[in-house]
Amino acid sequence: MLSAPITTNSTPLRSCLAKLYTVLIVALSLCFSAMATAGGKPARAYLPDNVELDPAIPTPESVLGYNVGDWHVRHDLLVTYMRSLAAASDRITLEVTGYTHEQRPLLLLTITAPQNRSKLEDWRTAHMAQVQQGKKTPADAPLLFYMGYSVHGNEPSGANASLLVAYYLAAAQDERVTRLLQDNVVLLDPSYNPDGLSRFAHWANMHKGKVLNADPAHREHQEGWPNGRTNHYWFDLNRDWLMMVHPESQARISKFQHWRPHVLTDFHEMGTNSSYFFQPGVPSRKNPFTPEGNVRLTNALAEYYVSAFDSQKQLYFSQEGFDDFYYGKGSSYPDAQGSIGVLFEQASSRGHLQDSINGPLAFPQTIQNQFTMSVAVFDGAMANKAALLDYQHNFYKETAELASQDDNAAYLIHEPQDSWRLEKARWVLTQHNIRYQQPREDIEVNDTVYKANSTLVVPLAQPQYRLIKSLFSTQQDFADNTFYDVSNFNLPLAFDLTFAPMSSRELRRAKFTDNSPSPAPIVPVDSDAYAYAFEWHHYKAPALLQELLDKGVAARIATQPFTAATTQGNLSLAAGTIVIPRGVPQPQALIELVNAAAVDVGVQVLSLSSGFTRTGIDIGSRSMVPVKAPKALLVGGEGVSPYQAGEVWHYLDTQVGMPVTLVEQRHLDNVSLHDYTHVVFVGGRYDLPEGVDETLTDWVRAGGTLVGQTSALRLFARHNWLDIKLSSRQDVADLFSDKTLTFADRSAHNAQQLVAGAVYQADIDISHPLFYGYDAPQLNLFKTSNMMVFSNASPTVVPARYTDSPLVAGFSADPVANEIAGSVAVVAEAMGRGRVIGFTDDPQFRGFWYGTNKLMSNALFMAEAIN
Repeated sequence: MLSAPITTNSTPLRSCLAKLYTVLIVALSLCFSAMATAGGKPARAYLPDNVELDPAIPTPESVLGYNVGDWHVRHDLLVTYMRSLAAASDRITLEVTGYTHEQRPLLLLTITAPQNRSKLEDWRTAHMAQVQQGKKTPADAPLLFYMGYSVHGNEPSGANASLLVAYYLAAAQDERVTRLLQDNVVLLDPSYNPDGLSRFAHWANMHKGKVLNADPAHREHQEGWPNGRTNHYWFDLNRDWLMMVHPESQARISKFQHWRPHVLTDFHEMGTNSSYFFQPGVPSRKNPFTPEGNVRLTNALAEYYVSAFDSQKQLYFSQEGFDDFYYGKGSSYPDAQGSIGVLFEQASSRGHLQDSINGPLAFPQTIQNQFTMSVAVFDGAMANKAALLDYQHNFYKETAELASQDDNAAYLIHEPQDSWRLEKARWVLTQHNIRYQQPREDIEVNDTVYKANSTLVVPLAQPQYRLIKSLFSTQQDFADNTFYDVSNFNLPLAFDLTFAPMSSRELRRAKFTDNSPSPAPIVPVDSDAYAYAFEWHHYKAPALLQELLDKGVAARIATQPFTAATTQGNLSLAAGTIVIPRGVPQPQALIELVNAAAVDVGVQVLSLSSGFTRTGIDIGSRSMVPVKAPKALLVGGEGVSPYQAGEVWHYLDTQVGMPVTLVEQRHLDNVSLHDYTHVVFVGGRYDLPEGVDETLTDWVRAGGTLVGQTSALRLFARHNWLDIKLSSRQDVADLFSDKTLTFADRSAHNAQQLVAGAVYQADIDISHPLFYGYDAPQLNLFKTSNMMVFSNASPTVVPARYTDSPLVAGFSADPVANEIAGSVAVVAEAMGRGRVIGFTDDPQFRGFWYGTNKLMSNALFMAEAIN
């Protein structure tokens, strides 16, 4: 039976439709409201109400061609605008402090009242004298601000807000800005990470439609690998403030040390469903060398952030989630040096508009919040100016007292064989304004004699005492065992340098010189020599070998030690020495090539007078294994750690001079593996294309070398490329009882199970090709994971195991450290005519673990010697 026809005259239907229309109208109005607020706006609309602006100062929109927030600013446009400001405003001086890897300029704007420009150097000199000599700070001394933005390129609200901050300080005519600039100096660093900022701006802008899409699943909000967070080599620049591997960090630290500001800001973004964080962080998780006065001042400044956001009804939080322990971060580095570092974290729109649990989050709103907080920093610091000036003076006064009370008077650093790593340590100390002394005579410390020309002494009685103590720390017990980042950053351990504390008596007995030892000149090789050789212990030896191989030079690896007659006398040469025989086909200009390469790299090449050695293998021995020029493929792509992939790429590219082919894992089935000698898998989650595992197995059996590190070893175990067992998350959890665990204690309980960036020691077999170039039976490794690898194989297969008491520095709970003891650190198994190498840890960690970098070179150059 057919129902009666439906008409709109039906009263119930009219009521239903009316309700539906109402819902639709409300929904559409909310949608259009969100779209309306999502667009950018003129600079004036971001600034405080009723502020008078100098019309002669160009607005951002007049130079960019769009309103701030309409698009993500590219770094080139940011530079263009800042140059325009500097040209138009007598308040601004612009300088280029350096260039990124991609040759983008690093800018610093010095902003102050025009009449102060002639006083800047006098102000700076007086300020540094107060810092370094402990002089009392005059009450009328200027406050020095270092305002820095967007060290993570895909956290762009800070860099975009810097456009507004710079414009506001250049154009505003109100009392607030006039008073700020009258007696103070603002150093504005608009983009800590130009390469990453530009990469993300391209991504966000290329996915923006005329109608903004707030759906979190939209591709604009799902950035592709490796994403814009990192710099050119995929490093997190907010972990590089101490070791300064990259030019961005080097330029920034140079200016920080040049000025030593009172306040430094570090503007970031976090997850979209968050709100806004500002410091102080978790009270129990600050570095022990940061004084309580720092926390009190951070709290005092925070009152102004609270006031600003309360007036705007903005959501925010503080004192949770983030800590102040690792001095290699932007907000913590200043804390070791009498400055107040402040972290700001804005919820990220990760594009132009994205839905969140707090409603639609528009890019312009994130910019507005960062601008608001920048102004609040100025207000808070001005209100606390006397306290900030006194704090920095008292900081160094108290630092001197701490140094005088220390049981030790200095630290000694020593490296007798590899001058490069010692010079690198010297360079790092110099960049941080840490004073060191060069011994004039050999030094005896704790019954050990250290040669003068291979030793540095770092006295503790100096303004950088706190930073020095952190760089030499071996602390293992902490008040709070939860770490946002690593729990140790010991410089000598990372560089594989011997170090020892010195007593006051030992320091007084030592004799020092003002002259640093000159590097030994590279002596040209003898044209009549039988063969040439260079030792592998020098950090740059792999670079020398790579350069020679590139020029077609044939080289061999001495797999056993020998004593050779050289132009410098009889020398004992260790296994791993590279020999260049003249009795095999070589380039016609061999001597010129060897001399040029040796000078270029800085490694001495020896001239051997005979093929007959005094002891050990002869030059023509079968134990002299031909070096096969490596051609490495590095697997990347979705699921792979961009940090670890970038570390390997950076090391091989910048330190070794070796080209490396980067291939995404999803494309491995389109690559002819026979074109490569090595395939490297770093940490990550792997889902290889169908059949690639079998192809890799056949390739190894035919002579290829497979190299894996950290979590990539799970892939290796799954495909039986290595005969190992790995711990699971549950295995680690089972080491800790949870029978009395409360819900409130679960975070601390979980933190106990982690290895929070700690130094572990392994016993190594220095006769194994993977450890050529090392002469000590133990090696310090940096561990960032609780993953454990187990194998019952012999030492020939497992040339490195963690010692029975492996923890050297940093935090690891006893059950975890005890379980790691005796487990596998490095494994190398033969497979057919090839081999598979596994590193439990990351030898290239953040590019500054110079003590273990060579493990990757050994895996590449020495693979043919593993049989």
